Amino acid sequence: MGGQALAVILISLAILLLLGVPIAFSIGIASIITILSTIDLNVAVLTAAQRTFVGMSSFTLTAIPFFILAGNLMNEGGIAKRLVNFVMAILGKLPGALLVTNAGANALFGAISGSASAAAAAVGSMVKEGEEKMGYDHALSAATNAASAPAGLLIPPSNALITYSLVSGGTSIAALFLAGYIPGLIWTLACITVAVHIARKKGYQGDKDKFSWTNLGRATLAALPALGLIFIVIGGIVAGVFTATEGSAISVVYSLILGLIYKNLNFNKIIDIIIESAKMSAIVVFLIGVSNILSWVMAFTGIPQMIGNALLSVTENPIILLLIMNIILLVSGTFMDVTPAILIFTPLFLPIVESFGMNPVQFGLIIVYNLCIGNITPPVGNTLFVAIKVGDTSLSKVIPYMIRYYLFILIGLVLVTYIPAITLAWPQSAGLL
Repeated sequence: MGGQALAVILISLAILLLLGVPIAFSIGIASIITILSTIDLNVAVLTAAQRTFVGMSSFTLTAIPFFILAGNLMNEGGIAKRLVNFVMAILGKLPGALLVTNAGANALFGAISGSASAAAAAVGSMVKEGEEKMGYDHALSAATNAASAPAGLLIPPSNALITYSLVSGGTSIAALFLAGYIPGLIWTLACITVAVHIARKKGYQGDKDKFSWTNLGRATLAALPALGLIFIVIGGIVAGVFTATEGSAISVVYSLILGLIYKNLNFNKIIDIIIESAKMSAIVVFLIGVSNILSWVMAFTGIPQMIGNALLSVTENPIILLLIMNIILLVSGTFMDVTPAILIFTPLFLPIVESFGMNPVQFGLIIVYNLCIGNITPPVGNTLFVAIKVGDTSLSKVIPYMIRYYLFILIGLVLVTYIPAITLAWPQSAGLL
């Protein structure tokens, strides 16, 4: 039954996506078609409705709309420039100073806003004028902007990690958040390494003025309120002062107050942000709801067990199995957004990795890291195309630079996959595992 059900799901999904049906509806329709191949129509419709409701009724899920709203408030609240100045004060002496600053600021802004595309748009726009004045190659600037932006999806607060927690059966969000810092730092350092190397070859110098503690102090004070969101919210969640949902609500209030203090928000803008956040939240929550139908169908028809047996029949070596999974996730990530891919592949692969003793927290970071690469890989690659648009360049010019970034980012993936301490050391030291 599992083989037939998997074939129905894959064929239905492929046809619907080729016809241009939105991913949420495609998943829901493909799931119902698969149910109909095993049970009666009345039971299938009732089951689908129940599973959708169950999928959307999780209290933890409330955190995602709040973090989306907080991110949008931050996007419009005037923090990007302060973060750019802060990173520039620290890293501005390195070759290709603005490229390096772009990468560092993207990691911070992406973590605060929760969106790689928003980071690429906001930070990329901030450094663009300076890069043009210094004669930087537009394609290189766009590639650096695109490659570094997804690091913020690994650094908490991360909606991708919250989604994984929901679909993985309740993996600790606090543990996932702590586990995301080092992979996010590895991604950022990989991008900075490539940027510095290329900048040296092209002769792009860093800031020639002497390092100034005064400038760093001013930049730090200006950025501290924005950085405070990470420390307050994540610190509170990890310390057990409040839950992820409560922390997300606090982040909304904090972001709103900060935007008002910076005088970048007014009543009309706030209303627009709320409406836009509600639309984005509805898409995500509905997607999670219909994906719960798919999860139930896969469990009912035994698809995870079938895939697990198939992979284990090829090899029982965990190293090879993880390599196969990474390849599947990397390829899938080029066609699918992060959230639906997490919802589809977690129930398929998590039982397999747990069978050879991998902690769900480590696998959560592996799957998110993989799928973040898809954010900057054609043909979908939303963040890549945002960066190209901001940089006024073309895909053909950007790709040669992106290949170098891909190589170093993939080295980071290998480290995260095969060295458990990278993801588990901090959660273990905090007593969360």
